[in-house]
Amino acid sequence: MSSPTFEDRDGFIWYNGEMVPWRDAKLHVLNHGLHYASAVFEGERSYEGEIFKLREHTERLFYSAVVMGFQIPYTLEDIDQACRDVLTANRIQDGYVRPVAWRGPEMMGVSAQHNKIQVAIAAWPWPAYFSPEARMKGIRLTTTRWRRPSPECAPVQAKAAGLYMICTLAKHEAEAEGFDDALMLDWRGQVSESTGANIFLNFDGALHTPTADCFLSGITRQTVMDLARQRGVDVIERAIMPDELVDAMEIFVTGTAAEVTPVGEIDGHQYVVGDITKQLMEDYDAVVRRKAAA
Repeated sequence: MSSPTFEDRDGFIWYNGEMVPWRDAKLHVLNHGLHYASAVFEGERSYEGEIFKLREHTERLFYSAVVMGFQIPYTLEDIDQACRDVLTANRIQDGYVRPVAWRGPEMMGVSAQHNKIQVAIAAWPWPAYFSPEARMKGIRLTTTRWRRPSPECAPVQAKAAGLYMICTLAKHEAEAEGFDDALMLDWRGQVSESTGANIFLNFDGALHTPTADCFLSGITRQTVMDLARQRGVDVIERAIMPDELVDAMEIFVTGTAAEVTPVGEIDGHQYVVGDITKQLMEDYDAVVRRKAAA
């Protein structure tokens, strides 16, 4: 029997300040967020019933809304508590939490200054983003033709819904070719990230990661950078060109969903799941579980 779709599930969703049955959390077809991508969101993980770095995620949600030109009609504390309440209502220990805020249907057109801001928070049990087999041997990536835009062309430091359109296009194309995900370059031709995770490369024992000037410096990225430095590993943020990939000793990606996931191949170049990657996978798992238990 197939699993339920995301619209047809038991449980509850926090919707504009109220906990409503999952199937009743609906919106009008003329919501501005649907037509013009005026929406922001977060992706959060709960471990043993506690959301890892919840306040940092909530702060980023509010920042993204400001970048998009609107204000969330709740306090940080309101959203933090609502996220916790959603976990409790759905009896979730290890899961994924999705807050989202968008402009409603009051005005239909590019201008939407008077549209009310709507907010919802859902949560569901969450297995590994990539299969356990893929994580152990490393996922396979291929470089996509879709590129991360210039900061002059898009609100690149916001976790805004519209920015993920190219991610879906890139990932679908990669999966159709038998890969797990796509590697994205930026508008300059520099390595940026995968479709939903930041990337790290081991060159001679030091971790190199692209400068986050046209994509999000993820909360998991920042956590892993701190963990690496605690292990005495140098972390270097810089421009990385695609022709450098062949010289990397090991590569991994990081994200709330992906956590720390090794990369085994990019465009035919093979990589080992090396000691630094394995150590940081263990360290990250330990810190999220320890934080959850604290």
